[in-house]
Amino acid sequence: MKTIRTTWPLIASVLILLVTFRLSVPAFLSSSNLLDLTQQISVNAILAFGMTLVILSGGIDLSVGALLALTGTAATFTLLQSGTGLPMPVALLAGVALGALFGVFNGTAVSRTGLPPFIVTLATMLLARGCALRFNEGRPMSIPLAHESFLNLGNGRIAGVPVPVIIMLVLFAGCAVLLHRTRYGQHLYALGGNREAARFAGIPVARVETLAYVLCGALAGVAGAIQTAQLYSAEPASGQGFELNAIAAAAVGGASFSGGRGTLLGTLLGAVIIGILDKGLNQMGVHFSIQYMVKGAVLIAAVSADVWRQRKAR
Repeated sequence: MKTIRTTWPLIASVLILLVTFRLSVPAFLSSSNLLDLTQQISVNAILAFGMTLVILSGGIDLSVGALLALTGTAATFTLLQSGTGLPMPVALLAGVALGALFGVFNGTAVSRTGLPPFIVTLATMLLARGCALRFNEGRPMSIPLAHESFLNLGNGRIAGVPVPVIIMLVLFAGCAVLLHRTRYGQHLYALGGNREAARFAGIPVARVETLAYVLCGALAGVAGAIQTAQLYSAEPASGQGFELNAIAAAAVGGASFSGGRGTLLGTLLGAVIIGILDKGLNQMGVHFSIQYMVKGAVLIAAVSADVWRQRKAR
């Protein structure tokens, strides 16, 4: 019942936004436009799933946008090795493994040294961005059309459904099961709710926290491969600001920055709301400066609602 109470306002918000933009953009609810919208939402949603795990632990990960660029570049570089390129799964695995490696560093630094997550992930954001820009001297790497299997990660369709959306839904199901149906998920909620109590209860706090960052980095690797495939090129400067959209999606979805509260369904709906706002305002021709203001206002409203809920619960 509690999940339903926190979810229905998000569903209502999605419906209100769809109707509002339909009144301003007649073709907004057309099937082609909605499919394009879901495809655009997928990358941010995947990043937001990982961000939610980290936020539940009481942390934050500012590096996911830069990791998206770096892992996409690494996956493309791996793909282009040899005459015909390595198989797509190998290239995807290279990007995911690199993202997970950064996650190991982030999680270890946060859980073992006591450094603030904001500082640690800000540093790795700069490191990852620098590596991406240094790679291939900052020049984009085009992906030849011959690598169809890799390009299908971002542009293919199965039974009319965009492949990125299918990947997003599979990852959503996997993360939701991990978070809401396993002991690890229980430990993560306990860690975010009260770190010291979790420690005294025998929960391996450092391991649980580190794994949250590893999963966040790995999911950034998947998102990086999808984004690169959508662009038909590895762009070292891509992904700027994506971490903010991921944080916004988690916050709008009800994740608490104090840790211990939030759901994957809420995050998915939050990503949908952010995606509808982005696409609707773009199609209305709203200046990008106003779009930033709108998203800022939405984020403030979401955080304020979280603070209000916490005060009411006391």
